Amino acid sequence: MAWELLAMAESGQLSDFQQASVDMMRAQLAFITSRGGDAPALLLRAAERLRPIDADLSRAAYLDGLLGAIFAGRLAGPGGDVLEVARAAGAAPPPRHAPRASDLLLDGTAATVDVGYAAGVPVLRRALADFGVGMSAEEELRRMYLACITAIRLWDDDRWETLSARYLRLARGTGTLSELPLALTARAYVLLFAGDLPGAASLSDELQAVEEATGSGLASYSAMGLAALRGDETGACAVIDATLEDVTTRGEGIGITYAEWAKAALNNGLGHYDKAMAAGVRATAYGNDPAGMCWPLAELIEAAARCGTPEAAAGACRRLSEMADASGTDWVLGARARSRALLSEDDAAERLYREAISHFSKTRLRVDLARAHLLYGEWLRRERRRNDAREQLRTAHGMLETMGMTAFAERAGRELRAAGGTAHKRTAPARHEELTAQEGQIARMARDGLSNPEIGTRLFISARTVQYHLRKVFTKLGITSRSQLDRVLPSGHGGA
Repeated sequence: MAWELLAMAESGQLSDFQQASVDMMRAQLAFITSRGGDAPALLLRAAERLRPIDADLSRAAYLDGLLGAIFAGRLAGPGGDVLEVARAAGAAPPPRHAPRASDLLLDGTAATVDVGYAAGVPVLRRALADFGVGMSAEEELRRMYLACITAIRLWDDDRWETLSARYLRLARGTGTLSELPLALTARAYVLLFAGDLPGAASLSDELQAVEEATGSGLASYSAMGLAALRGDETGACAVIDATLEDVTTRGEGIGITYAEWAKAALNNGLGHYDKAMAAGVRATAYGNDPAGMCWPLAELIEAAARCGTPEAAAGACRRLSEMADASGTDWVLGARARSRALLSEDDAAERLYREAISHFSKTRLRVDLARAHLLYGEWLRRERRRNDAREQLRTAHGMLETMGMTAFAERAGRELRAAGGTAHKRTAPARHEELTAQEGQIARMARDGLSNPEIGTRLFISARTVQYHLRKVFTKLGITSRSQLDRVLPSGHGGA
């Protein structure tokens, strides 16, 4: 219907401004429906047409074009590659007012791609510091996803946490269904990296309900990351392969990067380092957007080091180090130290492992911290320092087991037993594992304080249906009220 209305609008005589507006709407509709392929070039065309008419609208279109190009990545259509869009955006007309957060996002993102990572970092830091100041809720919501991924690209977990939480509150509070899938995905990944897999699972379930109700077309990024970190080889491979097919069809190149990252993380957990390395190479093969390689680089380095290919690991480590020099956050410094430790020996390796643990301990990134303990413990065991190895491996195993990262926990358990320790596993499934996916989702929302109507609104079901499922939940868990859910369900923030 929207496409038909645009065609009708274009059939008449349009002024330059009207034609530019139509181009913009066509481009935005293409991005909303497919998030890749042709959208960047359409947005760039709209920006160029608006340039002599309205500088601020032109800059807004350039910013949309940059986000579209980041999504399209290696699958961008002609004229829509991120480097081409960034170069055009870098020459955008200056704003007619003092630069705002959106202006800084435009300038900083363009510089990061076109000039170099370090050139964009100071500008993007200012953009995130100013984000929300003087913005309407509508404008803030429109730019929030780019702000969230900018926090990732800067390795800033504090901003990532704050922005993703606000993004989800805004999307839910305003009922903006076009933004809700992106908001849920952004928040789910924060919880994943924080080790709150139950909370991420709740958001992933909610996302599925939203997609079924709205047909948003967003790839299953949260489900893919969740399955990979859980170490569910069969389930993860199925959702990764389905995602690769989906994003390739729609021209959403960023999906290839994240799918291959998920495959690399999965196989590093399973100890299939050759598969992890191959996935890491594919994930980092698109070099026009270096800031988009944050997560895959670390996976590639670990896998390459384990495969005995130090040249590949060293090359990826140099790229990671460039970001660390410019960003300097505890997140990226921890990732660099852990990666360098894998390529070092003797005292240098030990110093770097300890440095990585120190940096990650200052963040909310419990997954990275646990993996740093695991790698340090594995190194200590190979150095025949069995007592020290057991201490690190026991810490890693306990953290990974508690988080539900089964494959990495089993890897830590094998290493711990080889070092002469004992790895205690959960002997029986918890009762909450008897719940269906929908029952578990409803139970977690009820535990987090949502009313039946609120749960129903999020899941697009009636409050009466919610109550029906809760009665089944109470029976299965052997409880009688909501107040008891806290005691029988795993802890998790649920993302609210």
